[in-house]
Amino acid sequence: MDGAVGGGGAEGELTAQETALYDRQIRVWGVDAQKKLSKAHVLVCGMNGTTIEFCKNIVLAGVGSLSLMDDHMVTEDDLNANFLIPPDESIYGGRSRAEVCCESLKDFNPMVRVSVEKGDPSLIDGEFLDKFDIVVVSGASLKIKLFINDNCRKRSKRIAFYAIDCKDSCGEIFIDLQKHSFVQKKPGGDTEQQELTYPSLQEAISVPWNNLPRKTTKLYFAMRGCSPGETTLSDIPAVLARMKDMCNKMSLNESHIPAALMERLLAAGKKEHPPVCAILGGILGQEVIKSISCKGDPIKNFFYFDAADGKGVSEDIPTPHPSAN
Repeated sequence: MDGAVGGGGAEGELTAQETALYDRQIRVWGVDAQKKLSKAHVLVCGMNGTTIEFCKNIVLAGVGSLSLMDDHMVTEDDLNANFLIPPDESIYGGRSRAEVCCESLKDFNPMVRVSVEKGDPSLIDGEFLDKFDIVVVSGASLKIKLFINDNCRKRSKRIAFYAIDCKDSCGEIFIDLQKHSFVQKKPGGDTEQQELTYPSLQEAISVPWNNLPRKTTKLYFAMRGCSPGETTLSDIPAVLARMKDMCNKMSLNESHIPAALMERLLAAGKKEHPPVCAILGGILGQEVIKSISCKGDPIKNFFYFDAADGKGVSEDIPTPHPSAN
């Protein structure tokens, strides 16, 4: 990303134009939160139905800058859940998802700088990440998510990491804010400073299943066997066998991973259900604004949604406290 980015006047003050444009939301979360938002820089790796909903939300909210990374060429399949891509091949033909989405997003709020970062997410280095405050990854393999999350944690500045994916009617969001302080409203209108310590993605998925609370959502287990774009319905016998073996090894009853749920997730392939994308993108937008503003109780550390029952569930996966270094 070259040049100056983001909005805000001298010394981070909002300009008169920004104050007028964001008047309603300033009334909701306050001018200080809006100032912080206007100075925040966000990177999104992977442009799909969930991330474009998120991007729309934070661009309208007035984030400082938004960088998009996705070199994949647009195909007709992308039109199913990505409303930022015009349904005209003469417009999107031969162009990357990031380029087309960037052009569309600029129209939502000309006061936000939206740009394209070319490159492979699996090669992202730490110095590159230092330009951002928030990193969102979607549609990537578990290996890439772990790699980026690990690099975020190695930087001297705190970089919040989010992974989000939709498998047709189901979705998952993972959040790693490392150490996060925030202001929480108490009954009666008083406020209290709180601090949360988040596990990394590796730590959160490495907890032995038999150590998890019995009420842990079945989607947590099912999603471990359905990485984005890596499995299809034809893989179901092998996936079910692998999941059964994992249950046996971890002394977990197989009922925690219903075959019908696994089949539904595997049959989805790369398909996203637009209404579910809208819900996930809305939740992620709220969480990122909470992280930037340090106001409100954030999710720790997974969020799941299943259109089959219409429920959204937060899961705080209990992980061992790391020993002091």
